[in-house]
Amino acid sequence: MAVRPVILSLDDEPEVSRAVELDLRRGFGSNYRILRAESGAAALETLQKLKLRNEPVALLLVDQRMPQMTGVEFLDRAMEIYPDAKRVLLTAYADTDAAIRAINQVKIDYYLMKPWEPPEDKLYPVLQELLDDWQAAFRPPFEGVRVIGNRWSAKTHYVRDFLARNHIPYQWLDVDTSPEAARLLSQFGSQRPPLPVVLLPDGTWCSDPTVTDLAERLKLKTRAEYPFYDMIIVGGGPAGLAAAVYGGSEGLKTVLIEREAPGGQAGTSSKIENYLGFPQGLSGAELARRAVLQAQRFGVEILTPQEVVGVTIDGQYRIVHLRDGSKLSCHVLFIATGVSYRKLDIPGIDQLTGAGVYYGAALTEGPYLKDEDVYIVGGANSAGQAAMYFSRYARSVRMLVRGPSLSASMSQYLIDNIAATPNIEVVPLTQVVEVHGQERLEAITIATEGQEPKRVPASALFIFIGAQPHTDWLEGVVERDEKGFILSGPDLIRDGKRPKGWTLDRDPYLLETSVPGIFVAGDVRHHSVKRVASAVGEGSMAVQFVHQYLGGL
Repeated sequence: MAVRPVILSLDDEPEVSRAVELDLRRGFGSNYRILRAESGAAALETLQKLKLRNEPVALLLVDQRMPQMTGVEFLDRAMEIYPDAKRVLLTAYADTDAAIRAINQVKIDYYLMKPWEPPEDKLYPVLQELLDDWQAAFRPPFEGVRVIGNRWSAKTHYVRDFLARNHIPYQWLDVDTSPEAARLLSQFGSQRPPLPVVLLPDGTWCSDPTVTDLAERLKLKTRAEYPFYDMIIVGGGPAGLAAAVYGGSEGLKTVLIEREAPGGQAGTSSKIENYLGFPQGLSGAELARRAVLQAQRFGVEILTPQEVVGVTIDGQYRIVHLRDGSKLSCHVLFIATGVSYRKLDIPGIDQLTGAGVYYGAALTEGPYLKDEDVYIVGGANSAGQAAMYFSRYARSVRMLVRGPSLSASMSQYLIDNIAATPNIEVVPLTQVVEVHGQERLEAITIATEGQEPKRVPASALFIFIGAQPHTDWLEGVVERDEKGFILSGPDLIRDGKRPKGWTLDRDPYLLETSVPGIFVAGDVRHHSVKRVASAVGEGSMAVQFVHQYLGGL
């Protein structure tokens, strides 16, 4: 339900203050929230709290003659907090000259003489006209999370990216360009907190929060309801979400644990156009949102952000160890942790990551790239989707590709789309060798085969190279290849022999690892097909092997 705008009255005489409040409630209480204060300091404190909660204030009805702070002095300070609120001064006959001067000084909208009896004749018509004017210009405030910070701050980018990927609506207020950001920060006085500042709908706030702190304040689910599950899924990308949907729909008590946000790397894709059943395409975020709702409908718990840091085997039970020190047990452990983009090891990169240099699409940056030059490193589908997305905002998008063309790693539909987009340029046989800037990215040095390296201005650099699995937490538990990808099924059979330590009188199932009851699907699997549809297919198919495994216990 929308928040009702506030009418605040201020009078230092308690009896008069209560009488004003009573009349305001009778006349306007059905459409406005009536608040009162008996000192200027208390009234300013109330306005500051309302501002932090993003609640609208429609009208201030203020007595002029108060000892600590006159009505005019109060209104002068209140204008800094709520410049659009209507301002009405209550005066005695002797104060009319001060009221008239105040019309110019603090731009009061009206002054009323005491007493105002009867209110139906002397109070309500005046205030109603002012409120009608206010309503005509009023635009309801954003009622979600607000983030105040600097665009070129890596911490601010991380908070915005976390909120966006977890489908939490938020309003971004840049301290360098937003007057509203300055007004909000002024409410903290001289003790301005470190940025970013996150303002929550309940009026509380946090400064420079960790993801864990932010998740707790936003009441995201990070703790499981039970100590034991039929299936624990680690990773919330397409493979993990598909396994969650099929596992939940088939009666398995299932929990999915995701360390960042549901959707995984695919969740950052601006548009997936070759996914079956969506001829117009859909974003990775939308696919993830739908899958999460579908899984939850079947009773699947989803913990995010939460991280698994280890696993132990105890007979037929698999025990996962979480970052917060807690443990969960299960019959089946399903690994779908996906991969992340490989880091560029070049001068200047660490200092500018999050401040113009980004790994992955960082879709939150798109609207801020107007009339700027963007560079993309990589030539696979994810890079192509990002190029198409950023071309809607940026002046130019240049794709730097190490190979001679895009054809070796990109779908033809994307190649055709890129070729038809005039502000995208593909630069083959080229790589970035250095990035430059102090507080933000300002330029990059690129090297093209057969040419001298050159330094070019750049506003943003998006990196889509390599595929690095996060499987160190499984070291010594399941077999992996030399790059860390998990071996499964036929890849575990060598010279007709089952993997070392295998305890069952059968070969591993197609998506089963070297430990019975631990399954793997998606990009983290050795020799998987790096496509969203393939990951979804593997996640769905693996649940059938899970049932077969459970049937043998």
